[in-house]
Order: sequence, then C-alpha cells, then structure tokens
Amino acid sequence: MDTPENWRKSSYSGPGDGDSCVEIAHGPTRTAIRDSKVPARAVLTFPTAVFTPFLEALKRS
Repeated sequence: MDTPENWRKSSYSGPGDGDSCVEIAHGPTRTAIRDSKVPARAVLTFPTAVFTPFLEALKRS
C-alpha cells in the first residue's frame, strides 16, 4: 500500500492550496490516509469496514 501510485489527493485540492490536503490509499482490507505535505511521516490505517461508515457519517454531518 505504500507505493506512490496507490496514493491520491482529494478532488477538492485545487491550485494554490493543492498541496495542503490529505492523501488516501485503498487496499483490499485497509484504507490509509496521510498528510500530503509530509508523506514520509506517520500513516493512519483503518479497516475498510470501519472507514467507509465513518465517511458516510461525515457526509451526513
């Protein structure tokens, strides 16, 4: 999951502020997020079964 081609930035990242966002990588069973400004630092990983409902709850807020 650490290979660069697996990481993508949010579609909301635009010019000027495009490098101030998080990146996400999806795996078969895990989802990872990291700070795009310091990608070598810690990565947060979540089981996909937990991360997907978390995102849905954020959308409803």
